[in-house]
Amino acid sequence: MSPSKQSSSAIDDPSAAPAQSLTGPKLIAEYVKRLPSRPGVYRMFGEDGAVLYVGKARNLKNRVSNYASGRGHSNRIALMIALTRSMEFVVTETETEALLLEANLIKTLKPRFNILLRDDKSFPYILIRKDHAAPQLLKHRGARKIKGDYFGPFASVGAVNHTLNTLQKAFMIRTCSDSVYEGRTRPCMLYQIKRCAGPCVDLVKPDAYDELVSQATAFLRGKSNALRADLQQRMQAASDDLDFESAARLRDRIRAIAAVTTDQGINPTGVEEADVIAVAQDGGRSCVQVFFFRAGQNWGNQSFFPRHDEEAEPADVLAAFMAQFYDDKPAPGLILLSHEIEDAPLLSEALSLRADRKVKLLAPQRGEKRKLVSQTETNAREALARRLSESVTQAQLLSGVQRVFKLDDLPQRIEVYDNSHIQGTNALGAMIVAGPEGFEKNHYRRFNMKGDDAATNDDFAMMAAMLRRRFSRLIRERDDGAPVPDLVLIDGGKGQLSSVLEVMEELGVAEIPVAAIAKGPERDAGREAFYLPGQAPFKLPQKDPVLYYLQRLRDEAHRFAIGGHRAKRKKAITDNPLDGIPGVGPSRKKALLAHFGSAKSVRNAALADLEAVDGVSKAMAKRIHDWFQK
Repeated sequence: MSPSKQSSSAIDDPSAAPAQSLTGPKLIAEYVKRLPSRPGVYRMFGEDGAVLYVGKARNLKNRVSNYASGRGHSNRIALMIALTRSMEFVVTETETEALLLEANLIKTLKPRFNILLRDDKSFPYILIRKDHAAPQLLKHRGARKIKGDYFGPFASVGAVNHTLNTLQKAFMIRTCSDSVYEGRTRPCMLYQIKRCAGPCVDLVKPDAYDELVSQATAFLRGKSNALRADLQQRMQAASDDLDFESAARLRDRIRAIAAVTTDQGINPTGVEEADVIAVAQDGGRSCVQVFFFRAGQNWGNQSFFPRHDEEAEPADVLAAFMAQFYDDKPAPGLILLSHEIEDAPLLSEALSLRADRKVKLLAPQRGEKRKLVSQTETNAREALARRLSESVTQAQLLSGVQRVFKLDDLPQRIEVYDNSHIQGTNALGAMIVAGPEGFEKNHYRRFNMKGDDAATNDDFAMMAAMLRRRFSRLIRERDDGAPVPDLVLIDGGKGQLSSVLEVMEELGVAEIPVAAIAKGPERDAGREAFYLPGQAPFKLPQKDPVLYYLQRLRDEAHRFAIGGHRAKRKKAITDNPLDGIPGVGPSRKKALLAHFGSAKSVRNAALADLEAVDGVSKAMAKRIHDWFQK
C-alpha cells in the first residue's frame, strides 16, 4: 500500500507548537503532552529546517517520550536530540502503515541520522509485452505501465542481456520496436541467424508464434525441466519422421535452455524464488549483499553500502535496508537473511501488503538455505574489503587532485564534462561525477543538445551551452540542497576553458574552480596538458597516480558521452518518418508502406496519390501531405 493510500492524518498543528526558545529534551517533552497513544511516524528537524531523523512507532507518545528523558542515549542519539528544533507527526491506522510511510520518507528526505540506502537505482526486468498481436521481448526499467508479463529483478544489465540472448536462441521472439516491425517487407538478419521467427512478414503462423511466447513465459517462471522434456520428445518424433531440419532446430533450442540453467555460479537445489540478503561490517562501515533467485535460477547479485553511524548493529542495518530496498519493487515469497531482525513479523506483514502476497522472512541456521546465506555473507565481506581498500586509495588520489589544482579543501564532488557529435548532428553532452566513493553513477547526466546548441561544429559553443544549462539549474535548486561541485573538469583546451569561464562569470558562479584537460600530441595518453585560469598550461609526470586518475575521469566522461551519442544516432536511423504523424497508427502505416513501398516514397507522394490509398481519407491524406511539406 503506498503512503498516499494509507489511512493517516497529520497532527502537526502549528498553533500547538512549543515555544521556539525551547530545544532538545525540553522541546520534545512539550510535544509529548499533545501526542496520542497511537501508531504513527515522527520527523525531527534541525535549526535550518533540514530533516534530522524519521522514525515510526507503535505508540507515538511512548516512543517520543524516550527522547525527552535526556539520559540513557548513545552519543549519536544525544547529538540528534540536542540539534532538534521542531517535530512533525503523522498518525496511521496500524504500525504496518507507519513502517511503509517511514521507509518512503527516509528514501525521499534522506535524513542525516537515519540508516540510508544510497544506491536506489531501479533494477532491470525482462518484459514480454502483450499489447500487440505479435508479443515483443525486451529489457525494461521503471514503472510497469506496459501491458505484459514482467520477470525479475535482475542484478545487472549484463544478466538481463545474457538471458535475453538465450531466449532469442531458444524461442525466437521478436525484439524489434513496433515501428520497425510494421515497416518490414522482408525478414531481417535476426531471422536469418535463427534468433526470430519472422512474424513481421508472416513466416510463422500466429498460433505457432503464440506457442513460442507461452514456452518462453513458462521458462521464465521456472518450468524449464518440463519444457525441456517436451522439446526432447518433439525432437525425437521429428527425427523418427526423418524431419531432420525440425529436429535440428529443436536440438538448438534445448541446448540454449540448458546453457542458462547450468551456468549459474551459486546454484540452489531447493530454492525456486527468493532473495538472499546478508550484511558484513568492518571499520564502522557495512556492505549488504543481495542475490536474486527466480525460476530456480541465479539472476545475479548486487552490493550496497548503506550510510549509517559507526554504532549501528548489523541487524539494524539489515532491517533499515530492507524497508527502503523494497519500497519500489515487489518482494519475492521468501527472503533469506544473515541476521535475525527485531521487527521481522511487522516487516513481513508490510512487504506482504505491498506485494499483495505472503512474504516470509527467514534466518536459516542449517541446510541448503544456510549455505546460500553463508556464500552471500562471504561475498559481502569481500566486497566490503575491496571498498575499504579503494577508499584509502581514493582519499590519496583526491589529496593529489587538491594539490594539482590548488583547491582549498579535499574535493568531495568532481564534475567532468564532455560532448559528442558528428559534424553537429545527434549532438549530446555528458556530465559524470566522482568523489570519495568513486564514480557516483546515479548523479550522471546527459544533455540533449538541440536547436542552436546542436546545429554547429563549434565545440566551444556546445561546451558553453551545456555548462549554462547545468549551472542555471544549480542556481535555481541551490536553496533546496542541490550539490555544488568542488571542481569542474572539462575535456578540452584553452578555448573550451575560456568559453566556460565566461558562462560561469555570467551566471555568478565564478567561485567554483574550473580546469581543462587536453589530449597530448597525436592524442597520446600520458602527455595531456592541463589548463587553469590565468596560468600557463602544465603537464604531470607520466607515472604520477594523479595523472592516471584524471585520465580515468576524462575517459569515463567520454565513454558516457559517446554511448549516449551512439544511442541517439541509432534511434535516428531506425525511426520511421511516418511515426510522428498524428492519426497515422500501425494500420495506416502498413497500408501506406504497402502502397508506396517505402517511407521515402510516401514523403514524396502527391496529394492525389495519398488519397488513393485504402483507409486514407481526403482529410488524412492532406494531413500527411502537409506534414512532409513542412
